[in-house]
Amino acid sequence: MLYYKYFLSGVVYLKLKINMKKIILILTCIISMLSARSQLKTTPVCPTFVVDILDGKVNELFPGSTMGEIKAKFPCYSQIEEETPGSRCGGSIFYKDKDIYFYTGRDYIEIKEKFKGKLSLPLLGANRNSLFKWLGHPKIKDVNWDAFQMAYGTMVLYYNKAGKINKLQISTKSTETLNLCE
Repeated sequence: MLYYKYFLSGVVYLKLKINMKKIILILTCIISMLSARSQLKTTPVCPTFVVDILDGKVNELFPGSTMGEIKAKFPCYSQIEEETPGSRCGGSIFYKDKDIYFYTGRDYIEIKEKFKGKLSLPLLGANRNSLFKWLGHPKIKDVNWDAFQMAYGTMVLYYNKAGKINKLQISTKSTETLNLCE
């Protein structure tokens, strides 16, 4: 009887040991599958930003394009603010790593000096006195900026202290109706 008791306790111990191995194996498989799944996430990739200065387009998108059109064309945005009554600038999509910003509520595109893309005219870093050959005379002239009337609306160029362009804004609106975000 004593032998039988030890035999039964050994069988229970052996079954418990086998069940623990199965449980550990199943947990290991689940953890492996979860970590493998997390490695398959893709990062959205954007095409090169190509800005046509004279037509006022970025990859065929106008400053008046909708958020949906911009996000579909360039899914790699870094920040977005929906167009709501309480939004600061009326809705915007930022590509900070490319230094280009779309303001959809105010219908303009802003390009800054660290822009990573292609410009049809080499304006960023250009001297203020060298613009006449491309753009003619500005419609409005200020100490730190010039506004040019374009076929599509207005282009505003901002200058640093050395007189070089460090920011440009392309808008479908005229100089009288232009409303920029500060």
